[in-house]
Amino acid sequence: MSPTSSAALAGTHDVIDPRGPRFGAVVTSAVLAAALILGPGWGLPLLAVQLLAFAAGALLGVRYQPYGWLFRKLVRPRIGPPTEFEDARPPRFAQAVGLTFAAVGLVGLLAGADAVFYGAIGVALLAALLNALFDFCLGCELYLLGRRVLGAQADQSGPRP
Repeated sequence: MSPTSSAALAGTHDVIDPRGPRFGAVVTSAVLAAALILGPGWGLPLLAVQLLAFAAGALLGVRYQPYGWLFRKLVRPRIGPPTEFEDARPPRFAQAVGLTFAAVGLVGLLAGADAVFYGAIGVALLAALLNALFDFCLGCELYLLGRRVLGAQADQSGPRP
């Protein structure tokens, strides 16, 4: 997702510093990697922490996600204010996607299906690493694709002349 000027986004919806989600992806990658390395037993507390972080970002908004708070309080004061902003909706959707994978991993773990745990958390880790390393937010891209598809369907289902 490309950042835009604050003037273009002002008044339309919530905007965020685009550097925040990338910082959050770095922390998320570390937490998920540690959960995978520690495995189903010792990884459970880390998975629970990450699940709660995803839930805060998805349900309350990325501004209230704990890693976003850390970015605003500890990182942004050292690197300065953003020069541009981005729409908060795609990163919020990405948090919901992460929440889904974390929940599937947790259910798999609790059900004794270790393969489900490893698979779901592995996919979430891959998505977080794409964002952390390459600034490519897979969940954001899914959000934008969905908007295009649903927008095209809405256009086709409208009244016909």
